[in-house]
Amino acid sequence: MGEPKFSRPKYDTPSHPWKAQRIEEEHAMRDNHGLKNMKEIWKAKSQLRRHRRQAMRLIGMVDTTEGHGKREMEDLLHSLYSKGFIESNAELGDILSLSTEDVLSRRLQAQVYYKGLACTMKQARQLVVHGQICIGEQKVTIPSYPVSRDEENELRYHPSSDLNNPEHAIRKAIEGRREMAQYADDEVDPVATPEFAEEVKEAAEASNEAIKEGGGE
Repeated sequence: MGEPKFSRPKYDTPSHPWKAQRIEEEHAMRDNHGLKNMKEIWKAKSQLRRHRRQAMRLIGMVDTTEGHGKREMEDLLHSLYSKGFIESNAELGDILSLSTEDVLSRRLQAQVYYKGLACTMKQARQLVVHGQICIGEQKVTIPSYPVSRDEENELRYHPSSDLNNPEHAIRKAIEGRREMAQYADDEVDPVATPEFAEEVKEAAEASNEAIKEGGGE
């Protein structure tokens, strides 16, 4: 049973510590998602492994069209849908195609970046830790908080945050990135607009300075 005061780890570490391919993949995921350490990746992999194990067990059952098997299958699909991992018309086989990236993309840090509330993944983590982000009326300061499908539309800057001002340096940098993306979509050479490129660069530098003044992580 173990000592109640000391909780057991809820994730599994790699079975072999020195595998080049796995290490390269984890380093790439860490950089792409702006993670602090590999532990966050191992937690996502363990969570995905549990979902896959349950799906494979249900697929191997003789009958899941009625009784307990049907209820368990429906509960699993509904749970993963509400967490944002699968679509409403997904089947058990779709769970097996999920990847670690799908789990990591549901973290609050990633959702803040995807919603356009930060310029980069690392900046998204800083905003969360510094209490600049809330879900509904609740401030959330945990970058790994799993954002459900219902909470996506409630993700915003905290009402007391200076980032609600459109003239804030970070907001300007975000808007500058959007405009640069629009230029790329229209196949306009950024070099042809040096003044605009310099303005975006200055806004990005100002946003980094604003974050440092608030105390970077």
